[in-house]
Amino acid sequence: MPPIPLDRRGFSRAALASLAVTLAGPALARPAPVKARNVVLVHGLFADGSSWSEVIPLLQDRGLNVTSVQNPLTSLPDAMAEATRVLDRQDGPTVLAGHSFSGMIVTEAGMHPNVSSLVYVAARAPDAGEDYAALAAKYPTPPASAGIVYDGDEGRLGETAFLRDFAGDLPPRKAKALFAVQQPFHKLLLTGRTTQAAWRSKPSWYAVSTEDRTINPDLERFMAKRMGATTIELKSSHVSLISHPQAIARLILEAAGQA
Repeated sequence: MPPIPLDRRGFSRAALASLAVTLAGPALARPAPVKARNVVLVHGLFADGSSWSEVIPLLQDRGLNVTSVQNPLTSLPDAMAEATRVLDRQDGPTVLAGHSFSGMIVTEAGMHPNVSSLVYVAARAPDAGEDYAALAAKYPTPPASAGIVYDGDEGRLGETAFLRDFAGDLPPRKAKALFAVQQPFHKLLLTGRTTQAAWRSKPSWYAVSTEDRTINPDLERFMAKRMGATTIELKSSHVSLISHPQAIARLILEAAGQA
């Protein structure tokens, strides 16, 4: 197996600079992670499957089988069905990783028998049946929320909010390219609630974005601590999977038992 193309010293410096920490959470009974060769990635709002394009080659270079789900962004049941179809195709232990809204999918679809561990990247992590909007309302509203534009039942981020509040630490040219492939979401999607919480029984990892203007960083810290996740903090915008792909890849490799 070829060596991982990640700079270990660079990663260590980045981890120290971004105050990478492991947070003590509730004493949840969960098994240790098993070695996995499959990774399934799910994108959130204001994006598509290509948002994982910086992370995917780093995982593939380590011999992992990687699939990025195209989340339909129509309803939670639709999103769950698409993720489940991909999980059904995996041939063994699988890391399920989600960014942003797709933490909802990780939390629910993570109960799939093929899923061995969970990774949340600046992501929602509700408990079973929890009203995420009510939970988020306990924290200051992030600036991106004001930039959502609705066309009937479809919502998207306006360009100014996308560049400043969603992808603020990316080069403008790259951020504008991401804006161009933004997929609208349906209002119905935001009404869904999870019925199970896979993080209560499966090993979990969480990457907090300390400069996040889309999900409040303190809310991310709360969710990570509540699930007892192994947690890192990155000095990053909401899209750490693009601005800090090596750190996110390393986190996924840890969850896969491949670090």
